[in-house]
Amino acid sequence: MSLSKGFEVEVYTGTPAGEIIGFSDRIVANLNGFVREPDSRNVEYTTPPLSRYEQLLCELVRPRQTLRNYLQTLGDYTLVPGSTLSSGDTQRFYRSDPQNPYHAYIEQTYHTDVVTASIHINIGIPDPELLMQACRLVRLEAPLYLALTASSPFLDNRATGYHSTRWHLFPQTPAHVPLFASHQHHIDWMEAQLAAGTMQNVRHLWNSVRPNGDRRPYCLNRLELRICDLVINPLHLLAVTALLEARLLQMMADPSLDPLHISQLPAATRADDLVKLAMANEQAVAKASLDATVHHWVDGREITAKHWIQDLYETLWPIAHQHGFSCFLTPIRSILAEGNEAQQWLTLYEQGRTVPEILAIAIRTAAAQDEQLAEELCLPCMA
Repeated sequence: MSLSKGFEVEVYTGTPAGEIIGFSDRIVANLNGFVREPDSRNVEYTTPPLSRYEQLLCELVRPRQTLRNYLQTLGDYTLVPGSTLSSGDTQRFYRSDPQNPYHAYIEQTYHTDVVTASIHINIGIPDPELLMQACRLVRLEAPLYLALTASSPFLDNRATGYHSTRWHLFPQTPAHVPLFASHQHHIDWMEAQLAAGTMQNVRHLWNSVRPNGDRRPYCLNRLELRICDLVINPLHLLAVTALLEARLLQMMADPSLDPLHISQLPAATRADDLVKLAMANEQAVAKASLDATVHHWVDGREITAKHWIQDLYETLWPIAHQHGFSCFLTPIRSILAEGNEAQQWLTLYEQGRTVPEILAIAIRTAAAQDEQLAEELCLPCMA
């Protein structure tokens, strides 16, 4: 058994020196498969839901190669890694669709705090009650996926003191989202938020993980993990996804794996306490990623994000191996050993490199990675 997986990939466009410049209106008009974000400086593409990691790899890389080639027709432009406006202008919102009232609401309410690039990982789970259990479990462990993917230590050409400035600034909406005890609980809560105006529409649920589907909140078929910063290395993204899939397969094999039921936090306040614990862990990880000290949802004990991930990896590798995708999980070890992208960038920054210099290195590295993968893996798939 393997689960279907797909990605929503947001990415900035700009110069090889890391200056972020918006072209989303032209990209969307001239290329199939791309959609605009409220600010024109980033653009999004979506991969189809697939079970095999080999196919997912090609679906991640091919659109980026198409986009890079198109940007070259506009001038010396490319894709810029990172999840925040590392060298961009945070004082101005560059509207991609000035006539869109929802975009107007976003600009007026949140300004450029929402101008970020991220990865949303979607995993197919058609049973709504199983999906709600998956959302409960993954919400408590979502900080670990942010720890692996943090890539936004800079804003406006300076280090912010956070490894994920994106998640530190991003306005989680509504401010309090409960752990949904059932599908009906989710429906009732969503209807209440829409009636109260705390959500503008069914898409206006911005937190670390949410149930998704074709007719929210009634028809749901997938878990959407929204916390991850942009992972520009496709193999690292697939490793993070493999960790998530293995954890969900473990949950499906062990129905008792549910924070609402097996957490040792006091039963009377457990649901609220778990939400508070998750949000505190998210902010700790936004600050220090893999080095953050967090609290485990089972018993509240302190543990570093890195050690928690190591424990999960050792538990989940046999499950990934049993299901035939352990080779895609193994890059987790190199992320833990070498640091995530934010940590690697901050090392260069502390050595005296400027933000534009660091971004220029990251841009060249990402382009070379995609080109190599496209040549070695994707073209044979297309033949």
